[in-house]
Amino acid sequence: MTYERPPATAWAILAIALLGVSSGGPLLASMDTPPVLRASWRLWATSIVLLPGFMIQLRRPENEGYNLRTASLILISGCALAVHFAAWTWSLDHTSLAHSLLFVTSHPIVIVSAMFVIERKVDFLLIAGSSLGFIGAGLALLDASDSGSVTYAGDAAAFLGAVAGAAYLAVGRILRSGSKIPLFIYAFPVTTVSAIILTALSASVESTASGIDAHPLGWIESEYFLTVVALAFGAGLLGHTGLNAALKWLPPIIISVGLLFEPILGSIIGLFVLGTMEVGFWTVLGGIMMIAGAIILTFWLESRTEPRSTN
Repeated sequence: MTYERPPATAWAILAIALLGVSSGGPLLASMDTPPVLRASWRLWATSIVLLPGFMIQLRRPENEGYNLRTASLILISGCALAVHFAAWTWSLDHTSLAHSLLFVTSHPIVIVSAMFVIERKVDFLLIAGSSLGFIGAGLALLDASDSGSVTYAGDAAAFLGAVAGAAYLAVGRILRSGSKIPLFIYAFPVTTVSAIILTALSASVESTASGIDAHPLGWIESEYFLTVVALAFGAGLLGHTGLNAALKWLPPIIISVGLLFEPILGSIIGLFVLGTMEVGFWTVLGGIMMIAGAIILTFWLESRTEPRSTN
């Protein structure tokens, strides 16, 4: 697919979207509530924000509705998104913000590793990118310990979030490209399914602090109302919807590479939100290598994608 020279507004939209997405980690980390509960609140609030767009697109005559295949993929996508948020939000309580963001955004490494196992094809970029990514992850783990601000369990949970995130992206790509389902017709039910799963999981495994209403709309009457609203509009609407809007002018490779800098932006935002930035030497060195490896693998993935016709 060919792209015309993007207008200045496209870069502005992308910048705002990246800031919105990057604000999610620090805001979630600032909440003193059980991790799965706060993840469910974030998704319930996002569902409310997405509902108007869903209702508008649902009433359009060109909307084809849902068939069994579409409904099944939406359910799978919602499950993957629930695992992603549960694991990632839990990791925020068990490792540093920088480590959590580094490992949860390592999905290009996950995707390429899966492709290598399935296809068993290698080339220089794949070897170089994967090697940088895995060596960088190993170096970053040197700052971890069994107890402390950076832990192996927290890093592992963040990486599980990346694996689930990769599955969510893969299913979403199949669904959005195959059936041409409109954005809100896809995003609203997936987000709502994920929110329902997280609410049930929280009720099953978490004990809530006194004074916290552990139901889907408990955040409305809590001290974290503004934080959850900021998550819904910032990370949810401005962030993810903004990225989809920027795709009108910018190629996907630009969006993908931009997202790899979320650990840096998120750590800086965390300095203002949390008042601290815990970044060790090995985290910096390993993080640079992980980001560099992920960028190489992103370009490798793009080179394997057949261009779409402009007709």
